[in-house]
Amino acid sequence: MRKIVFLTIVAVVLGSCGRGGPGKAEKSVILVSILPQKTFVEKIGGSDFQVSVLIPHGANPTTYSLLPTQMTEIASARLWLTMGYVGFERSWGERIREANPRMEVADLSEGVDLIGGEPVNAQGIRSGIDPHTWMSPANVRIMAARILDELVKINPGRKTVYTAGYEAFLREIEETDRKIREILRASVGKKVISYHPSLTYFARDYGLEQLSVEQEGKEPTPAHLAQLVLTAQIQNIGVIFIQSEFDRELAEVFAREIKGSVIQIWPLNPEWSSNLTEIARLISEN
Repeated sequence: MRKIVFLTIVAVVLGSCGRGGPGKAEKSVILVSILPQKTFVEKIGGSDFQVSVLIPHGANPTTYSLLPTQMTEIASARLWLTMGYVGFERSWGERIREANPRMEVADLSEGVDLIGGEPVNAQGIRSGIDPHTWMSPANVRIMAARILDELVKINPGRKTVYTAGYEAFLREIEETDRKIREILRASVGKKVISYHPSLTYFARDYGLEQLSVEQEGKEPTPAHLAQLVLTAQIQNIGVIFIQSEFDRELAEVFAREIKGSVIQIWPLNPEWSSNLTEIARLISEN
């Protein structure tokens, strides 16, 4: 029944698309799944495109469900830039494609050195992949090249402009990486406890070890919590990092056990560069 309602809404929206006044030039709509992607597209494409973020500020990318009001932009989109392994995309991907069969879809995880998971079928589809690929400057460098290619396909006459934006963004990525390495220079090998494992790629890039309270997206067992508390006590770890989209209650319980504190971070912050630099600072100082 849910799928029937969804497709009915889509049919109505599709029927209303393209009714703008004659001669009215509209920007091509590009769908992205998360806020940082909007930043990446705009760094390269400037204001040439209408970038629509499917998962809004404050929503959990694992559990978010689309609203009927989002159907208009989905139905008119030229391109959907997916992250590849975000839970929302797995749950809603097929229905989004059905809503707009003419829309191109580009997976920004292609070419990225993914963490976790093994191929589970003949097509090489993998399960158990950590989806937080944008938390790594090295990964974003790869994503930026793919975004450039896709924008040029839509608007080839602006290739020179988009290439200049891409090159400027690459310089920003390099500078971000340099700053983070400088901040974390004395923290190589440091253990970091996070409630949700959002720092996996960040930790790999910068020689950190992430310990997660969650286990495969589920609440921890008592035995796992006890082991983490013991590790924190032995390693003198005094903080637990938690994403702003998650309930703090269990994190607060854990913090009390280690006589420490909870530090909130926002991996989905659209201010991508300054956000990663700030996370590095928090890790280095705690």
